[in-house]
Amino acid sequence: MLLQNTFIKAQKGDKKAFLQLIESDKEKLYKIAYLYVKNETDALDIVQETITKAYASLNSVKEERYFSTWLTKILINTALEFLRKTSKIIQLNENIPEKQFPIVKIEEKLDLLHAIEQLEEKYKTVIILRYYRDLSVQQIAIFLNCPEGTVKSNLHRAIKKLKKFYQGGKVNGQGY
Repeated sequence: MLLQNTFIKAQKGDKKAFLQLIESDKEKLYKIAYLYVKNETDALDIVQETITKAYASLNSVKEERYFSTWLTKILINTALEFLRKTSKIIQLNENIPEKQFPIVKIEEKLDLLHAIEQLEEKYKTVIILRYYRDLSVQQIAIFLNCPEGTVKSNLHRAIKKLKKFYQGGKVNGQGY
């Protein structure tokens, strides 16, 4: 009930309530943005732009339970828009904060980020939504407005490409 009240207040223009809603998602938003742009400054800019866009169109969210998914969709679209505008080659930043993925060694983190970076956008997006946002296949299908079978196929192909990367193969024609 408290979250619902916060959501309603935010929709009525209460900036503090809106910031409370954003608080629980801000770290995940940054991680997703970083996976796309591989640069702390650009990732922070994308998160900031996402929050600005979300605040401006918060009334379009009908129910509070869809807020996080809606916010993630804005972020991914903003990141993709940023990449299209800049059309630059993204280099993996070696200075990834240690707390970002605390369970895995830094070398493994860099390998995984590098492998994800090499995936086509459709594969990268489903991997991020499934494993970084913990969305179900059904939620991803709704989010991307495509059939569940397509999501499953893209996840399967993305995982297959990542496995190939770890076996010394190629991802999108690039050898390692």
